[in-house]
Amino acid sequence: MAKNVAVLMGGFSSERPVSLRSGAACAAALETAGYDVTTVDVGRDVATVLAELRPDVAFNALHGPYGEDGTIQGILEYLQIPYTHSGVLASALAMNKQVAKTVASAAGIPVAEAKVMHRQEAAKTHVLSPPYVVKPVAEGSSFGVLIVREDQEHPPQQLYGADWPYGDIVMVERFVHGREFTCAVMGDVALEVCEIIPEGHAFYDYDSKYVAGGSRHVVPAEIPAAVTRRIQEWSLTAHRVIGCRGVSRSDFRYDDRFGDGGEVIWLEINTQPGMTEVSLVPDIAAASGHSFPELLTWMVEDASCGR
Repeated sequence: MAKNVAVLMGGFSSERPVSLRSGAACAAALETAGYDVTTVDVGRDVATVLAELRPDVAFNALHGPYGEDGTIQGILEYLQIPYTHSGVLASALAMNKQVAKTVASAAGIPVAEAKVMHRQEAAKTHVLSPPYVVKPVAEGSSFGVLIVREDQEHPPQQLYGADWPYGDIVMVERFVHGREFTCAVMGDVALEVCEIIPEGHAFYDYDSKYVAGGSRHVVPAEIPAAVTRRIQEWSLTAHRVIGCRGVSRSDFRYDDRFGDGGEVIWLEINTQPGMTEVSLVPDIAAASGHSFPELLTWMVEDASCGR
């Protein structure tokens, strides 16, 4: 008998539209792979809905707060429904960018200098020498990311706004010059490294991620083999020390202006990578020999509690 898989999608974070697309793509692929699939648009009553459904596996296609910060994972643990991706602690650690950087740095992974503070403090004066980046400390999909250029006299003044929707705590991080790379980990294996080239965008922002034609993915990345190995090694190390399970994705910047060795900086780890038709992990998996249905089948079969 085929397993019944509940695909958790939607939710109520800023990333709801992305999650709905991820969930729809995953549900279709899982049906192709032979599973009985039920889609669940997650609301505040999700525990009641899941307790009634009693699926064999919950496929977590949620993004952002509540979906990848340990919250839904805790509900699934209480209900003892096996689920995909990382568990409670790893999800919470990875969602907080500064905590994740502290753990990664302690494991020898190079990270950029950063300070964490209230957004209104970051709006008063340059707390780092420009260029630098201001990020909400616990958001995804580049929501709220602001780049401060060398010639900017003042920090971003929208940080003062009463309508700022991304939380009061931000991370101010040194801007790392160079090219954007990412590497997915599947279980205990680092897959191919991918270069992300935004098309018509200053950086890999929301539209670059989720609008068709917003970016180009070059996988395997065209970089020196030693740099590829470094990125794969650090991706696997981050996955392990943060305690991730299933599939994760680590993001990097590589500055090769001063030679092939260059500077490679780890930015963050994603425990719930996007699974839309233009997402990175499906492309990386395909280049590593795993079709989309095969990737999702592996994730369903890997699902468990106590992650």
